[in-house]
Amino acid sequence: MSKELVFGHQSPDTDAIVAAKAYSYLQNKLGYDTEAVALGEPNSETAFVLNYFDEPTPRIIKTAKNEVDSVMLVDHNEFQQSVSDIKDVTITHVVDHHRISNFQTDQPLYYRAEPVGCCSTIIVKMFDENKVEIPAQLAGLMLSAIISDTLLLKSPTTTDEDKIAVKTLAEIADIDYEKYGIEMLKAGTNVSAKSDQELIDGDAKSFTMGGKSVRIDQINVVEFGEINERKDDIEKAMKAEAADKGYDLFLVLITNVLNSDSKMIVVGEPASAVEKAFNSKLADDTLSLPGVVSRKKQIVPPLTDALS
Repeated sequence: MSKELVFGHQSPDTDAIVAAKAYSYLQNKLGYDTEAVALGEPNSETAFVLNYFDEPTPRIIKTAKNEVDSVMLVDHNEFQQSVSDIKDVTITHVVDHHRISNFQTDQPLYYRAEPVGCCSTIIVKMFDENKVEIPAQLAGLMLSAIISDTLLLKSPTTTDEDKIAVKTLAEIADIDYEKYGIEMLKAGTNVSAKSDQELIDGDAKSFTMGGKSVRIDQINVVEFGEINERKDDIEKAMKAEAADKGYDLFLVLITNVLNSDSKMIVVGEPASAVEKAFNSKLADDTLSLPGVVSRKKQIVPPLTDALS
């Protein structure tokens, strides 16, 4: 059996990195030959998690075809979010918790998609289904991924399955998940150490909606003050990036992880579609979005409808 690479999306977050590691571990136990890799540098939150559990940072790749013929995808399926030469390799497996869009294959494949809060939640179930034990270190990593994606089970994307997985993993890893979760989330909110470019790229994903190229980034904070002070510079970086990459719309969602509110900086057109999607008027290219924390559930669906 030929080696396959396993990876999450570009601009990887904690789930993209951890799900790749967890799924690779499971597949190797099931007889496959896989390696978990990443499509970018881990962000500050993920770096904290890897360091906390003494887990090595995955190798970063730019292309896959030069190494393998087949790959497995986790935490994404849309081609514009994947490795640059995704169309040149065979996709054999996908595990994801997002919408399915801009995805097609020439051959049948194993595809597992569930509307849960985190891709790692699905993989926890797959370990159980295949009767493979989750090591304590890996349990800690997967626990971190679910905490990250669900904002410590406070996001509207959170399901009962995520809650069950968190309790199961916390017991295996022997961790007080609430205490650890707050520490972990705060570790990802240090915006002062990041450049404007790093902020707008750190957790950004590309989408096609109604024929428009849309880029949506999310920045987690514990208060809006510093972002407000840097807003003009961040917006300047967004405009430069949009012009360079051809994005019609570039949105940066700034989320307060402590009170579950967000603000959104909007660059590009049609801005009217953004206002329609969230039933709010832009003020200085910014929307206030109380109670909004999930790009997957609260940003992408209404924006897709508004642009269609």
